[in-house]
Amino acid sequence: QVQLVESGGGLVQAGGSLRLSCAASGSIFSINAMGWYRQAPGKQRELVAAITTGGAINYADSVKGRFAISRDNAKNTVYLQMNTLKPEDTAVYYCNAEILPLRHSYAVDYWGKGTLVTVSS
Repeated sequence: QVQLVESGGGLVQAGGSLRLSCAASGSIFSINAMGWYRQAPGKQRELVAAITTGGAINYADSVKGRFAISRDNAKNTVYLQMNTLKPEDTAVYYCNAEILPLRHSYAVDYWGKGTLVTVSS
């Protein structure tokens, strides 16, 4: 079936950078959009950034100017370049994708298992 696999999380000092990757695989016909959400302890999950296959991008206000989302459509992969990281960026980051699976007539949201990003002060 369809799965999303994230990588690139870890521990970094404030001001540092990390690059997250998420690859979609499985019985995929097409992908409409991919993006990143995050959830910090005690807080609700929030959108970080999203990008459509056509290239339209949406960022959370808190990461504008620091994070950059990109994709490689040929590899069904989305990236999140995170620069000037702050302690408040600490969270589990989840990959999300709106995918039309093979044998389906409608798109479905899929989620990765998450990758932890910890930013030390």
